[in-house]
Amino acid sequence: MTIPFFDGHNDTVLRLRELPVGEQEAAFVEGGRGGHLDLPRARAGGMAGGFFAMFPPPLKGSLAGVSGTAAASDGKLPPELALSDAQASTNGMTSILLRLERAGALALCRNAQEVQAAIDKGMLAGILHIEGAEAIDTEFRALDVLYAAGLRSIGLTWSRANVFATGVPFRFNADPDIGPGLSDAGKALVRLCNAMGVMLDLSHLNAAGFRDVAAISEHPLVATHSNVHAICPHTRNLVDWQLAAIRESGGMVGLNYAVGFLRPDGKFVADTPIELMVRHVDALVEALGEDGVALGSDFDGAMMPAAIGDVTGVQRLLQALLDKGYGEELVGKIALGNWMAMIGRVLG
Repeated sequence: MTIPFFDGHNDTVLRLRELPVGEQEAAFVEGGRGGHLDLPRARAGGMAGGFFAMFPPPLKGSLAGVSGTAAASDGKLPPELALSDAQASTNGMTSILLRLERAGALALCRNAQEVQAAIDKGMLAGILHIEGAEAIDTEFRALDVLYAAGLRSIGLTWSRANVFATGVPFRFNADPDIGPGLSDAGKALVRLCNAMGVMLDLSHLNAAGFRDVAAISEHPLVATHSNVHAICPHTRNLVDWQLAAIRESGGMVGLNYAVGFLRPDGKFVADTPIELMVRHVDALVEALGEDGVALGSDFDGAMMPAAIGDVTGVQRLLQALLDKGYGEELVGKIALGNWMAMIGRVLG
């Protein structure tokens, strides 16, 4: 039995960006170019859709140096990125996603009805997300343009500071309570996203910024790809009061598959058992309830457990949940139903 699932976060477009322009669409449509996610493997693995992140990397960085890897975990925040540089890379990645839509590889969706329509047609449903708001100016003109292109989800920060907020550094055995809260422009961005029906993603955001969003936002609090700090004490993971705030808002957390955010020792070791992923799901269900837990792989942006490998391995995680005693209905909600409900509540 293949269980359809919706994924809360992938960095596949960033990986495609590193390929020559003439090869990007073919790499996704035909597959066989490495990475964790392409169209053939998505279909084979039961992926119904997901949030496709537009992440502007450091100017001289490569994919290997920007994700949650051992090489990136020096505990320091990368330098801020200039608006023009962030817009150039974000526009380039958005262009890739639009070209994939024109090629028939996916349907770029703006609300729950469009996501469901794509799934019903057997198409991969994609939602445009930006990871780090560096490409948005404080007059929000770029936001209008990106929204018209299909943007429906914003992570206020990656693990660095910008004009709106401050992210957490990649630091193990540390608390996310690092740095200042939202700027006035950041608070304005939260209110504007609420008014426009754009989901706010709190993954990578520091504790003070999280508190500010919780105080301001009228939307459910969502962390698309984060785990449980009590199991893995990494700055990228959520502490108890954050989980309580998410539950109180009717929000949700997507399980991140990155090994360094799963393991109690924080090590980046591919030999990380699926049972540890199940342990995080257990804790999330206990903290958030059955409606508050979903999937947020971080495919193409982090080291995966060897037992998962790539998108075709998600069924092994879902089977492990069934084997643990999770009923088919609950597994279906974690895999797909909870994301569909949240998309409907926030995007309409």
